[in-house]
Amino acid sequence: MAFGRGSKMDGRRSSPSSSLCTTTTVVVFVALCLVGAWMMTSSTIFPLEITSNKKAAVKEQPARVNYGASEEAAAASGNSAEGVDRFGDTDNNDNAVPEEPNNTVPSEEEKFSENTVEKPVESSEEKAPPKEKEESKDTFDDANGKTEQSSAKEDGDSESGSGQSDGSKNGDDEEKSEEKKDDEQSDGERKDDQEEKAEGSGSKDTTDQPQIEETVDESGEKGQGAKSNEVFPDGAQSELLKESNTENGSFKTQDAESKNEKESQAASNSSDDETTYNWKLCNNNAGTDYIPCLDNEKAIKKLRTTKHYEHRERHCPVEPPTCVVPLPEGYKCPVEWPTSRDKVWYSNVPHTKLAEYKGHQNWVKVSGDHLLFPGGGTQFKNGALHYIDTIQQALPDIAWGKRSRVILDVGCGVASFGGYMFERDVLTMSFAPKDEHEAQVQFALERGIPAISAVMGTKRLPYPSRVFDVIHCARCRVPWHIEGGMLLLELNRLLRPGGYFVWSATPVYQKLPEDVEIWNAMSSLTKAMCWKMVNKTKDKLNQVGMAIYQKPMDNSCYEKRPENSPPLCKETDDADAAWNVPLQACMHKLPAGQSVRGSKWPETWPQRLEKTPYWIDDSHVGVYGKPGNEDFEADYAHWKRVVSKSYVNGMGIDWSKVRNVMDMRAVYGGFAAALRDQKVWVMNIVPTDSADTLPIIYERGLFGMYHDWCESFSTYPRTYDLLHADHLFSKLKKRCKLLPVFAEVDRILRPEGKLIVRDNAETINELQGMVKSLQWEVRMTYTKGNEGLLCVQKSMWRPKEIEASM
Repeated sequence: MAFGRGSKMDGRRSSPSSSLCTTTTVVVFVALCLVGAWMMTSSTIFPLEITSNKKAAVKEQPARVNYGASEEAAAASGNSAEGVDRFGDTDNNDNAVPEEPNNTVPSEEEKFSENTVEKPVESSEEKAPPKEKEESKDTFDDANGKTEQSSAKEDGDSESGSGQSDGSKNGDDEEKSEEKKDDEQSDGERKDDQEEKAEGSGSKDTTDQPQIEETVDESGEKGQGAKSNEVFPDGAQSELLKESNTENGSFKTQDAESKNEKESQAASNSSDDETTYNWKLCNNNAGTDYIPCLDNEKAIKKLRTTKHYEHRERHCPVEPPTCVVPLPEGYKCPVEWPTSRDKVWYSNVPHTKLAEYKGHQNWVKVSGDHLLFPGGGTQFKNGALHYIDTIQQALPDIAWGKRSRVILDVGCGVASFGGYMFERDVLTMSFAPKDEHEAQVQFALERGIPAISAVMGTKRLPYPSRVFDVIHCARCRVPWHIEGGMLLLELNRLLRPGGYFVWSATPVYQKLPEDVEIWNAMSSLTKAMCWKMVNKTKDKLNQVGMAIYQKPMDNSCYEKRPENSPPLCKETDDADAAWNVPLQACMHKLPAGQSVRGSKWPETWPQRLEKTPYWIDDSHVGVYGKPGNEDFEADYAHWKRVVSKSYVNGMGIDWSKVRNVMDMRAVYGGFAAALRDQKVWVMNIVPTDSADTLPIIYERGLFGMYHDWCESFSTYPRTYDLLHADHLFSKLKKRCKLLPVFAEVDRILRPEGKLIVRDNAETINELQGMVKSLQWEVRMTYTKGNEGLLCVQKSMWRPKEIEASM
């Protein structure tokens, strides 16, 4: 640079042996050099109040976009955003930059001040900005920085320690180009640099810049990543609702987020390489159908009795398994909905006993490579749709898909009733015991119909009170009348006030002595429960009958009963408590007051989906810290934006292949509500240690259940096409290990199924290591601050070392 050469000439000029001519020549040359330096650096923008030891700003400013570089690389090259922030603090930089000779500083400082307002634009530099952005992105993706880029800037820095040489015009042009590009990218940020630094807004700079950890698509689909980058600023990047943060009523600062992000990245860089996972196939008698909490043979053998179907209830292992379930031989990608309702691959559910046992009732038939489902059942051999319409004709007020939206089907069989209810815009929660009839629930799930493995035994079902619009039982063979009517009273707990119980069973229409005895007992019990029989009819086509009962809307009937039998539950008995709570033969009082949940029937479908439940107002504090009604609306708006702009259009997911979906931490059900236009159903899970928002989900016309994710879920392997987890795993880490939880995710997710995780960056990195250890495909990663998103696809086949573990 001219200043460096000028300094050397000053040394010659001070020598006593210099002649007057030489001195004059040197002075003229120095003047020319200074003018040249002024012209070459005239486009550089610097703070006005720059001190003598701040000349390093010439090097640091053009590199402000390199926010992704590691601290070590930034310290070496002077290109980190943190270095720029420190530049604004004069006290912290006194020792950072070597001091220049005093005789050159004043003139250089004066030149910088004069050049602050000048921004010459040269047409030769207009093509530079795209290149700069590309370089910036590359630097971000590489934690250690790009070697060539860093070397070039370090060389430039060494030459400008006391000023640039005359021969470094290319370096000057490159530096001016970088400054010009930075100007265009920051949209005038350099012009306001003095004010920003005076306010200490270095952290604000990192927020303003696109510090996005770009989409990592291991399949090589670069275009998909670019598209995701367009939608995420309005989706995943904005309004990340984090219950764990808002519960405390405070928000993280950008400084804290940046610090956490750097720490988590450093931890992931070391942990990912060091952590290894030794997966093995599960070795048990259940084989490919293993459900850990239902196939715990050791615990089942210790049961004293199985009178109440205790052996079909949940008995989870003390140590959750970390093995992976083998695939059935010849497993294929499931048949897509709606074809799957009528047929599935035999190789995926290779069981024939049910076809042999119930074939004459049109449950299921075997045909070549497929299992066929004609749509029949024990009580509707001639088709479920005719049976469903018969109920509507018998009771028009039931109004399928309008007044009645969410149904519980007890003893569902292969769930044809629920499968055809979709045509009436009705959601059906179907359940049956595992192995009562071989693989009945597994058939339902393979068909794309909601179902879980459960039994009415000694414990309450995992649902809140007063949530189902209708409860249906088609010859479910449950002894409702015994032991004080305990099992029917459990249905009474679940049924919404004013809701209907449809009972289609032989005691309704047959005259055998046993049937007559059951009918008389049921008539007495339902009357004592204040249930009103609104119709009793017979279907001439199927030659079966049904009785339809309605639950009362208030307590007036309870108060008029001559006897307190069945007894009312104690006031201290929480009707919504449902996780491992023993059954009791008692009835809960109905809600009193217009603002209490259950005192009114929900809005008709689909209006109930979007409307805030009437019992939630601004006097309640929501999950995210806002007044209850505002919280609900903000959650719904958030998920509509994320689903429409990110999940549906930005992840490359073919939603036509997605049918069974689970939201592993549903909160208000906003994710499921936002998927309404997709041909999917969503099982909304409210973890047992989270706020009890499940009644709100049912009020919206959606469904779900309680679950503790430190245990196995009550479903067969290969059940769901897509799992969604919003800030679930980071909360679970406080209670249990993540490896067994991920093993459970692997168990219930279908091959080629998707897992979408939104969580903190540390948890995302930890999960990504597990994902890669099973050779799943990482389709997308995204981080902003300490928040991250991960989208992965389960592999169709197990790694060879896992297959060999048997």
